[in-house]
Amino acid sequence: MSLTTPTTKQISDNIVAQIEAAISQSVPLLPKAFVRVLAKALAGVVTILYKYAGFIFLQMFVRYASFSETTINGKTLTPLIEWGRLIGVGDPAAATRAELLIDITVTNQTGSLPSGSQLLNTSNGVTYITIGAVSLDAAVVQATIRAVSDQSGDGSGVIGNLDAGSVVAFASPLPNVQRDAVVVSQSVTGADAESEAAYRQRVIDRFQKRPQGGAYADYELWGEEPSGIVNVYPYTGSTPGYVDVYVEATPESSGSPDGIPTTAQLQEVLDAIELDQAGLATRRPANAYVNVLSITRSAFDIEVVELVVDSPVAVKADIEAAIDEYMAAAEPFIPGVSVLPRKDTISRTAIGGVVSDIVNAAGGVFGSITLKDPDGLGVDVYALQQGEKAKAGTVTYP
Repeated sequence: MSLTTPTTKQISDNIVAQIEAAISQSVPLLPKAFVRVLAKALAGVVTILYKYAGFIFLQMFVRYASFSETTINGKTLTPLIEWGRLIGVGDPAAATRAELLIDITVTNQTGSLPSGSQLLNTSNGVTYITIGAVSLDAAVVQATIRAVSDQSGDGSGVIGNLDAGSVVAFASPLPNVQRDAVVVSQSVTGADAESEAAYRQRVIDRFQKRPQGGAYADYELWGEEPSGIVNVYPYTGSTPGYVDVYVEATPESSGSPDGIPTTAQLQEVLDAIELDQAGLATRRPANAYVNVLSITRSAFDIEVVELVVDSPVAVKADIEAAIDEYMAAAEPFIPGVSVLPRKDTISRTAIGGVVSDIVNAAGGVFGSITLKDPDGLGVDVYALQQGEKAKAGTVTYP
């Protein structure tokens, strides 16, 4: 049975037809005939009820629940977030502000640098402030700064992240210190607020993988709570009592195109596994020691032999984009955590199918595909190892 919302005209025509059947005579076709005007007015009300009922029906399913605030009978709520709270996921992760450790050169070793001193970075336009006062008792002192504003917001998110060696300058000259300071490291990684798609998937995952007191699925759910973390792969460690957790971050939050998390992000994942949102140790088993590690990203070179096509530049771009998508979808398979079908192998046959679809659509032909593993050896199938992700290397057309 398909539930399709009828149009206003269909409802209006149906009302007129029912009235005609009840009074056993035709209603005049004049646009201003009373019955037809009444039918159009009632049809508008019925259409609203249809749409309202359809909206309410969709809220029963996490995959289609609305992520927008809805007010019903004076109660304002967001249906998808209510599902998340009900299942124990909580609210979407908020954006976090970057915190950086900087070296400040002291010109006169006396007094202190006040808390809240403002610094700017010209490359990202973000304003930072120092956290806590710093005694100026050495030639070089260190201070922690936090992003507080940018040109279009409050400074939260990936925009506040800076690499070691970047320069921030005091907004106005301060006594006893040089104006420019140098970033040493990042103590807290700035991450954008959790997207609707990521939060929805996290709620779906919680329904599919209920907490089990320390099973693989639990480590995945706990580890993916911090902002900027997209995938967590838990394994039983080689040493009894150890759990190895491999972490993948978004390129934007980590600054790595391969999703290699920063040290601060790895610590955030470990903290999320150790303690719940109330700061209580209700999560990992007391006898389990957790190693939080970064994923590895292996590149696979591909040769497309004897490609003949009318628009080679466009077709090659399409081929490389499709291979990138295929590689990005591959990931390690963990029994009880990963959802079928398995995606933990890189296959020459599968890549050949991807290329064939694009070349055939363009009316071209090609001879064969060669797949080379990370060591440069030709293979037909490569199985991803523990914590290993794939990416396309160089695609050539000899």
